[in-house]
Amino acid sequence: MSATNQLRADHDQVRRLEKIVSKCATELYKGTIIPFSDLTKITIVISEFVDTIHHSREEDSYFPCVASYDSLKEEIRKFMIEHEFGRNIARQISDHLKRWKNGEDAKEPVSRYLRTYAIFLNDHLNKENKFFDTAEAEILSKEEEIEMYEQYRSVFAIVKKVEELIADIGYLENQPWAKN
Repeated sequence: MSATNQLRADHDQVRRLEKIVSKCATELYKGTIIPFSDLTKITIVISEFVDTIHHSREEDSYFPCVASYDSLKEEIRKFMIEHEFGRNIARQISDHLKRWKNGEDAKEPVSRYLRTYAIFLNDHLNKENKFFDTAEAEILSKEEEIEMYEQYRSVFAIVKKVEELIADIGYLENQPWAKN
């Protein structure tokens, strides 16, 4: 596998999460009761998988490698801004979820920010996938791809955490509210 293919595989999992987040927002707007534990699990997957693992792979390794060729720097700058935008939305989801858990009426902002996050993911993933196609075809060597991939896989704890978070996505997909 290559670094680009690993990032695409991450995107496949994030797409699954996007569908869950979108469905969750829709169901909350309909009045469906969704357990706080499921909502919390969504915020954990966003924080730990999307941001801490996937975005750090891009920001700390992939983007710098591509940018070292003096190429696609403007696209990378935009992705970095979008990553921060996504973090801000995720923070809003978490903050309003905490308020809701504490008895405040914060269901609407939770569902609104979940919907916003799903829209963000869809748009962002589409753009990054095109970027990956270009980087893979025109910029990165096979050796760089392999080296970055090995770097992604070198920390066993991260590999194990990714497996756990992907299992959490599967759990969420199988919840009654997600199947409606």
